[in-house]
Amino acid sequence: MEIKRNGTQAPVKGPADWFTGTVRIDPLFQAPDPARVQGASVTFEPGARTAWHTHPLGQTLIVTSGCGLVQRWGGPIEEIQPGDIIWFGPGEKHWHGATPTNAMTHIAVQEQLNGKPVDWLEQVSEDQYLPTSH
Repeated sequence: MEIKRNGTQAPVKGPADWFTGTVRIDPLFQAPDPARVQGASVTFEPGARTAWHTHPLGQTLIVTSGCGLVQRWGGPIEEIQPGDIIWFGPGEKHWHGATPTNAMTHIAVQEQLNGKPVDWLEQVSEDQYLPTSH
């Protein structure tokens, strides 16, 4: 058994290569081998978002506060609220983040395949984030 006490894991700033805007990542857990699961609480300030990305074994998001946006490649932008649970299947290209005017926090849970939990792709452009129809 291992207990990680609240406040003992330092948050990190979301790297500019993977995020647009101000993002704070609070690590929650990373199970030791042979387990593959890991999780973090991620807070997006208004207008902040991930780059497009995929997960080899999928990803679950659990929205804990604020109001956010998610989109899978080729699909509509969807608004997400506290209590919403979002599943992206293995290899599904997507992004997620805050709305332009509201912060959003979610817990992200994913598994590693051969030590890799995510494949980062191109940034979400302003036109993709704020299409004229949104």
